[in-house]
Amino acid sequence: MADYFRRRKGGTPQPDLILCSTAARTRATLAGLLPLWRETPPMSVDRVFYMASARALADRLRALADPTATVLLIGHNPGLEELALDLAQAEETPLRTRIMEKYPTGALARLEFPLDRWADLAAGTGRLAEFVTPREVAAA
Repeated sequence: MADYFRRRKGGTPQPDLILCSTAARTRATLAGLLPLWRETPPMSVDRVFYMASARALADRLRALADPTATVLLIGHNPGLEELALDLAQAEETPLRTRIMEKYPTGALARLEFPLDRWADLAAGTGRLAEFVTPREVAAA
């Protein structure tokens, strides 16, 4: 995914905060991404994200301090997949269909929210803007 971000149209977004599970695989993903940014973003590497449910992840996001605009969440399925589907608008889109078919390890789902406060985060408030899998990155 670091390769994807390096080649991504529009560049690599700078997160205001990174939330990461303590699992070895997620920390390896984080280590591969950190060189993309000049300054290391603030981060929380916490066991609470290890195999967290979609509800627990959403609750953590709702508790974020404003004005944190961009958050990178590195965690596990099924929680991440369920979170993406819960927060995305309900209409069928090609990206939503792909997530429902398979959300593989290492995939990236990017959601955009027209919200001023994280506390207002709710089901269906996001727009699924991007879904990229490691297989797609390898094939590019």
